[in-house]
Parts: sequence; structure tokens; C-alpha cells
Amino acid sequence: MPPLTMIVISLLATVAWGQEPATGNNTRPSAQQTVPSRDLPGHEMSNMEGMSMADPDKDSGPGASMHAMQSMEGHMDLGPHMKMTALRPAQPGDRERAQRVVEAARQTCAKYMDYHIALADDYKIFHPEIPQKMYHFTNYAYAFQAAFSFDPEHPTSLLYEKHGDDYKLVGVMYTAPKRLSEDQLNQRIPLSIAQWHEHVNFCAPPADRRPELLKPHPQFGLKGSITTEEACTAAGGTFHPVIFNWMVHVYPFEKDQASIWSVERQHGDAD
Repeated sequence: MPPLTMIVISLLATVAWGQEPATGNNTRPSAQQTVPSRDLPGHEMSNMEGMSMADPDKDSGPGASMHAMQSMEGHMDLGPHMKMTALRPAQPGDRERAQRVVEAARQTCAKYMDYHIALADDYKIFHPEIPQKMYHFTNYAYAFQAAFSFDPEHPTSLLYEKHGDDYKLVGVMYTAPKRLSEDQLNQRIPLSIAQWHEHVNFCAPPADRRPELLKPHPQFGLKGSITTEEACTAAGGTFHPVIFNWMVHVYPFEKDQASIWSVERQHGDAD
């Protein structure tokens, strides 16, 4: 089985809010603030181990999330199923703000070089039984926090490469709600330096055609030929303009800015 990408974990931070609270704090939503339960990360968590791309609230078969992961493999081409934030002209203070994120990520990584410590601190390996080039160790509480505020010391996931029975920590992943605007993402990490991405134009197959996600040149999924709602409906699928959240990888041990924020590397993790 080829290595698989597992960006599926970013569903954990999906929320209905389109407004970004003040950044740089750990504020949780108050009891007076209401978010529909279907949009809360906890609602997704309860289905993580068996979810599929078609409907994370249903379909809990044992192979469902593997179908989801494999349908995402090969998204490096940045085609009609991928949306990137546009690089902006540099503004005063951007480099310093980005560097503070890198330093926080580096400090966090230093703590978790031994993956056993990450596990002890409630980072959980997503599908360790499935061979992957990059394993995401996800902290569900931090995924929830990222839905409402940004704390660079609390990445949603730690990124490990597997070497034999050991894991080597190479970076972190931050997530943000998919409804955030690029201006709001810019408040978290300056878009003159980092490019966030999200997955778009997803046609979920009908139940009896889900095995097609594993075949070459599928109609459905993030490698599928279907890219419009009209074509998806005609094929009997369910169209999702956007799935998952905004996400960005940071490789804080690299020596230069281009490598630290490398778009090519984070998408190349699927190769």
C-alpha cells in the first residue's frame, strides 16, 4: 500500500462561525455563545475512527476513513480540488510575526521529540495501522481551541515521519475554521509568508459507488473528474463546495524561510 495523506484530521476544528475572535489568546467560547452541535469539533470526533468522505456523521464501516485518506492522495497538482490563499505583498511586521510562530512551533517540537511524550500529553496518532509518509499526532482539545482562537504553542497536530518502530518529529500543523476569510487567516499568520490551503469541489459518491474512490481516475473524491455541483448531481453524488478546514504546515527545524513554510513539501507529503 502506498503512503497516504491524512489531512482528514482537520475536520476536528470545523465550526459555523465566520468571525475570528481576538488572536493571541486561549479564550474558549462562553456559555452564552451558541454553536450548533453539528458544527462543533466534538461532533466530528465521535465519528473520526470510522468516518468517510461521503458523510462523516454516518457510514462507520471499518474501511471508511481509509477511503477518505486515499481519495486525497495525489493532491499535489493544486488543481480544481485545491484552494490556496494568495501570497500578499509584505507588510511591516510580517516577518517578525511569522518568526514568532516559528519560534513557538520550534519550542513545542523540542518538547515532543520523543513521541511517547506527545502521546502522554493527549496527542493521538491518526490511523497508525495505515502506512503513511507523514503521521499526524492530533490533540483534540487544541483542535477545538483553534476553531475560536490561535495559539502557536498549541498546534492541532504534530507531524512525524516513521522510521522503523520510531517516529521522527519534523513539523506541526495549524488549522482554522473553513469560514474564515483570508484577512482573518492573515491575522493568525501573515499571508505574505504562509499559504493556507483548503479542499474544494468535492463530490461524494453514493454509497454503492464508494469503492470507486480507491480506483485509478475516479469520478468522485479529491482526485475525481467531477468538479461542479451540476455534474455531481447528475452522477448521483453529493456536492460539497468546501470540506475540511484551512490548514498549514510549518517545518520549524529548517534553515530558511522558504523551507520552513514550504508549500511543495506539505503537499508532497502525499507522494
